[in-house]
Amino acid sequence: MLEINVSGKKRSDLGKKAAKELRKEGMIPCNLYGEKKGENGAPEALSFVVPMSELRKVVYTPHIYIVNIDIEGEKHVAVLKELQFHPVTDALMHVDFFEVNETKPIAIGIPVNLVGLAQGVRDGGRMSLSIRKVVVKAPYKQIPEKLDIDVTAMTIGKSIKAGDLSFEGLEVVTPKDVVVCSIKMTRAAAAAAAAAAK
Repeated sequence: MLEINVSGKKRSDLGKKAAKELRKEGMIPCNLYGEKKGENGAPEALSFVVPMSELRKVVYTPHIYIVNIDIEGEKHVAVLKELQFHPVTDALMHVDFFEVNETKPIAIGIPVNLVGLAQGVRDGGRMSLSIRKVVVKAPYKQIPEKLDIDVTAMTIGKSIKAGDLSFEGLEVVTPKDVVVCSIKMTRAAAAAAAAAAK
């Protein structure tokens, strides 16, 4: 997986008003969830802020990153957990990170990359990608940047489901019956097939 570095500062004032002031200054409030648990057993968050200029490269990208976070000298390795955007302006409001280590498996959505020219496309069908990411589970060091799926043998009317996929060292978490991609008959191909059948 690709890695990226961001630096942040601890945040003590956690109110909404303080968060609004921080955003005005170009800082985004963040939480880091990890192994640390509170008294009630729920994950305890470490609150910090990161300049928007540093987060932009993590948020506005098709890539999945391991994020090396430096919070005033404290080092953490994490992945993006959740992003909150303003409902009207679409501005980034808040980011949650999830701390990872080399041994504990994490579940994360990885972009799908279709490899090869499908037979069904050669025959006039149209390739349809139903989901852009497949969720897999593994220790983060084993997780690739993308999942290559060979579609060369696919014919018109055929689909590949999550249950058909297997990758070495990865457990596919996306439900088995979810369609990843399929080849649909186009009008032109249907007309050609009808003409050929006459």
